[in-house]
Amino acid sequence: MLENTININEIFTIKNIIIYFIIINLIGFFIMWLDKNKAKKGRWRIPEKTLFLITALGGGIGTILGMYVFRHKTQKLNFVIGFPFITILEIVTIIYFCIIK
Repeated sequence: MLENTININEIFTIKNIIIYFIIINLIGFFIMWLDKNKAKKGRWRIPEKTLFLITALGGGIGTILGMYVFRHKTQKLNFVIGFPFITILEIVTIIYFCIIK
């Protein structure tokens, strides 16, 4: 009889992790562009919590890149310090867990 179990090692492969980080960073870059365009047009904005959430989910490189490419949120200290801080913290955590494993 065939089992319908999911092996976690089949899901969290290096390839899938890399794909995830590429996608979340593209989303981060896109969301900064989208929020900048909405700001220019005086339309409803993307909540700051959402921008930080995308960064915290691994999209820090994309949100930081988007912040400076589109010159968006660069005057707000929360973002200028917060995005890089979260990103560095994530990188250090990943390195730490890779060394332990």
